[in-house]
Amino acid sequence: MADRRDVAAHPVYLGGGVADAEEQSERKFIERLAQRDERAFNELVELYETRVFRLVLRMLGRRDEAEDMAQEVFVQIFKAVSTFRGDSKLSTWIYRVSVNLCKNRMKYLARRHSEGEDELEPVAERAALDEAKGVTFGDIAQPDRMVEGYQIERVVQQCIAELEPDFREVLILRDLEDLSYEELSEITGLPDGTVKSRLHRARSMLKANVERKMGEKIR
Repeated sequence: MADRRDVAAHPVYLGGGVADAEEQSERKFIERLAQRDERAFNELVELYETRVFRLVLRMLGRRDEAEDMAQEVFVQIFKAVSTFRGDSKLSTWIYRVSVNLCKNRMKYLARRHSEGEDELEPVAERAALDEAKGVTFGDIAQPDRMVEGYQIERVVQQCIAELEPDFREVLILRDLEDLSYEELSEITGLPDGTVKSRLHRARSMLKANVERKMGEKIR
């Protein structure tokens, strides 16, 4: 999902057109961040804090972990922004940093046997699945449209949390965050074909797991 709020917040009007203006605006913004401009960093947090928190909450499944992780994401971004080469959009790079930190944290939690023991946050406290954009699954329903109702939504959330990190990653980024396949490839470092194959498998595993827990087939 292309996110233009970051560039829109720093408009520059050039003769090369809107795309050139956006690229130039983002480049200048990144330069300010690399120079440790405190105002630029505050703008970055304001622009991305909601999206980052939503993503890490979906990845980790726990509000306390997500709150700490969201802060860590921005700390790492501020430390590493000078190394950002600009070979992708700033928003894509931020997603990549967020996902990688989450996956590292999930490995740590798995080693401590926390992942299977910790209860997921109540639905009301989590990022709503029904915020996900419209994406066609083909024969496999969208996670947020499989079934309706509070209890069923909670089952779907639990099943997403039970997916292995590599599968959870692509499912959340594509079907809940509504990112493009190109963005998924940039974030994961995987070829487009591998991303699509992994996503299809993630959707199939999710559907099967929900059906097993519910004791009925899902259309």
